[in-house]
Amino acid sequence: MGLGNLKAPPGVTHSKKRLGRGDASGQGSTSGKGHKGQKSRSGVQIGRGFEGGQMPLQRRLPKRGFHHRERRQYSVVNVQSLGRFDAGSVVDPAALANAGLIAHAHDLVKILGVGELDRALTVKAQGFSESAKAKIAAAGGQAEVIAPIRAQAKSTP
Repeated sequence: MGLGNLKAPPGVTHSKKRLGRGDASGQGSTSGKGHKGQKSRSGVQIGRGFEGGQMPLQRRLPKRGFHHRERRQYSVVNVQSLGRFDAGSVVDPAALANAGLIAHAHDLVKILGVGELDRALTVKAQGFSESAKAKIAAAGGQAEVIAPIRAQAKSTP
Protein backbone atom coordinates (compact mmCIF):
# COMPACT_ATOMS: atom_id res chain seq x y z
CA MET A 1 0.00 0.00 0.00
CA GLY A 2 1.38 3.38 -1.03
CA LEU A 3 0.36 6.96 -0.42
CA GLY A 4 -1.29 7.06 -3.83
CA ASN A 5 -3.67 4.26 -2.87
CA LEU A 6 -5.01 5.82 0.33
CA LYS A 7 -8.67 6.85 0.37
CA ALA A 8 -10.64 8.73 2.97
CA PRO A 9 -13.23 6.64 4.81
CA PRO A 10 -16.83 7.10 3.67
CA GLY A 11 -18.63 10.05 5.21
CA VAL A 12 -15.47 12.05 5.92
CA THR A 13 -15.29 14.08 2.72
CA HIS A 14 -18.02 16.39 1.49
CA SER A 15 -18.75 17.55 -2.01
CA LYS A 16 -17.88 21.18 -2.73
CA LYS A 17 -20.71 23.68 -2.32
CA ARG A 18 -21.74 24.82 -5.81
CA LEU A 19 -22.28 28.55 -5.66
CA GLY A 20 -24.07 30.85 -8.07
CA ARG A 21 -26.08 28.22 -9.97
CA GLY A 22 -29.48 29.91 -9.80
CA ASP A 23 -31.94 30.80 -7.07
CA ALA A 24 -33.39 27.28 -6.85
CA SER A 25 -30.02 25.88 -5.70
CA GLY A 26 -30.24 27.77 -2.43
CA GLN A 27 -26.84 29.41 -3.06
CA GLY A 28 -27.73 31.49 -6.11
CA SER A 29 -27.89 35.26 -6.66
CA THR A 30 -25.42 36.49 -4.00
CA SER A 31 -23.65 33.08 -3.63
CA GLY A 32 -23.80 33.12 0.15
CA LYS A 33 -22.05 36.47 0.47
CA GLY A 34 -25.06 38.53 1.52
CA HIS A 35 -25.88 41.96 0.11
CA LYS A 36 -23.37 44.73 -0.54
CA GLY A 37 -20.43 45.47 1.69
CA GLN A 38 -16.70 44.88 1.33
CA LYS A 39 -16.83 41.11 1.78
CA SER A 40 -19.45 40.69 -0.94
CA ARG A 41 -17.20 42.17 -3.63
CA SER A 42 -14.87 40.17 -5.82
CA GLY A 43 -11.15 40.29 -5.09
CA VAL A 44 -11.55 41.26 -1.44
CA GLN A 45 -8.35 40.95 0.59
CA ILE A 46 -8.74 42.14 4.15
CA GLY A 47 -5.37 42.38 5.88
CA ARG A 48 -4.59 41.01 9.31
CA GLY A 49 -5.52 43.58 11.95
CA PHE A 50 -7.84 45.55 9.64
CA GLU A 51 -10.78 46.88 11.61
CA GLY A 52 -13.07 48.22 8.88
CA GLY A 53 -11.43 51.64 8.68
CA GLN A 54 -11.32 52.18 12.44
CA MET A 55 -7.80 52.95 13.63
CA PRO A 56 -6.33 49.48 14.32
CA LEU A 57 -5.46 48.52 17.87
CA GLN A 58 -1.78 48.12 16.98
CA ARG A 59 -1.68 51.77 15.88
CA ARG A 60 -3.83 53.09 18.75
CA LEU A 61 -1.58 51.79 21.52
CA PRO A 62 1.50 53.77 22.59
CA LYS A 63 4.84 52.43 21.45
CA ARG A 64 7.73 51.94 23.83
CA GLY A 65 11.19 50.49 23.61
CA PHE A 66 13.44 49.40 20.82
CA HIS A 67 14.62 45.99 19.57
CA HIS A 68 18.00 45.98 17.90
CA ARG A 69 17.96 43.65 14.90
CA GLU A 70 21.54 42.51 15.33
CA ARG A 71 21.48 41.97 19.10
CA ARG A 72 23.42 38.91 20.19
CA GLN A 73 21.82 36.79 22.89
CA TYR A 74 24.45 34.79 24.77
CA SER A 75 23.91 31.62 26.78
CA VAL A 76 25.83 32.16 30.02
CA VAL A 77 27.91 29.43 31.67
CA ASN A 78 29.80 29.96 34.92
CA VAL A 79 33.31 28.63 35.55
CA GLN A 80 32.07 26.51 38.47
CA SER A 81 29.81 24.57 36.05
CA LEU A 82 32.85 23.46 34.04
CA GLY A 83 33.95 21.25 36.96
CA ARG A 84 31.81 18.39 35.62
CA PHE A 85 34.17 17.89 32.66
CA ASP A 86 37.24 15.63 32.88
CA ALA A 87 40.65 17.23 33.20
CA GLY A 88 42.33 17.87 29.86
CA SER A 89 39.10 17.72 27.86
CA VAL A 90 38.00 20.25 25.24
CA VAL A 91 34.87 22.13 26.24
CA ASP A 92 33.06 23.68 23.26
CA PRO A 93 29.42 24.64 22.67
CA ALA A 94 28.59 21.09 21.51
CA ALA A 95 30.02 19.62 24.74
CA LEU A 96 28.13 22.19 26.81
CA ALA A 97 24.89 21.30 25.04
CA ASN A 98 25.48 17.57 25.62
CA ALA A 99 26.07 18.27 29.31
CA GLY A 100 22.82 20.28 29.47
CA LEU A 101 24.50 23.56 30.38
CA ILE A 102 23.11 25.34 27.30
CA ALA A 103 20.02 24.61 25.23
CA HIS A 104 21.54 24.21 21.75
CA ALA A 105 25.01 23.62 20.32
CA HIS A 106 24.60 26.57 17.95
CA ASP A 107 23.94 29.06 20.78
CA LEU A 108 26.41 31.86 21.41
CA VAL A 109 28.24 31.06 24.66
CA LYS A 110 29.86 33.39 27.16
CA ILE A 111 31.85 32.03 30.10
CA LEU A 112 31.61 34.04 33.31
CA GLY A 113 33.94 33.86 36.32
CA VAL A 114 31.50 32.82 39.06
CA GLY A 115 32.96 30.05 41.22
CA GLU A 116 36.27 28.20 41.10
CA LEU A 117 37.86 25.73 38.65
CA ASP A 118 40.19 22.98 39.87
CA ARG A 119 41.18 21.24 36.61
CA ALA A 120 42.89 22.17 33.36
CA LEU A 121 40.43 22.48 30.48
CA THR A 122 40.57 23.87 26.97
CA VAL A 123 37.45 26.02 26.82
CA LYS A 124 36.19 27.26 23.45
CA ALA A 125 33.43 29.87 23.47
CA GLN A 126 32.35 33.06 21.74
CA GLY A 127 33.06 35.22 24.79
CA PHE A 128 34.83 35.23 28.16
CA SER A 129 34.81 37.63 31.06
CA GLU A 130 38.25 38.72 32.27
CA SER A 131 37.80 36.87 35.57
CA ALA A 132 36.82 33.67 33.73
CA LYS A 133 39.94 33.86 31.55
CA ALA A 134 42.09 34.36 34.65
CA LYS A 135 40.54 31.42 36.51
CA ILE A 136 40.85 29.05 33.54
CA ALA A 137 44.51 30.06 33.06
CA ALA A 138 45.19 29.71 36.80
CA ALA A 139 43.88 26.13 36.68
CA GLY A 140 46.32 25.37 33.83
CA GLY A 141 43.80 25.50 31.00
CA GLN A 142 43.25 27.62 27.92
CA ALA A 143 40.44 29.99 26.95
CA GLU A 144 39.97 30.16 23.17
CA VAL A 145 37.59 32.65 21.57
CA ILE A 146 35.79 31.16 18.57
CA ALA A 147 33.79 33.03 15.95
CA PRO A 148 30.00 32.82 16.09
CA ILE A 149 28.53 30.21 13.75
CA ARG A 150 26.41 32.85 12.00
CA ALA A 151 29.50 34.97 11.32
CA GLN A 152 31.35 31.95 9.93
CA ALA A 153 28.47 31.20 7.57
CA LYS A 154 28.40 34.80 6.27
CA SER A 155 32.13 34.94 5.59
CA THR A 156 32.20 31.89 3.29
CA PRO A 157 31.77 32.85 -0.39
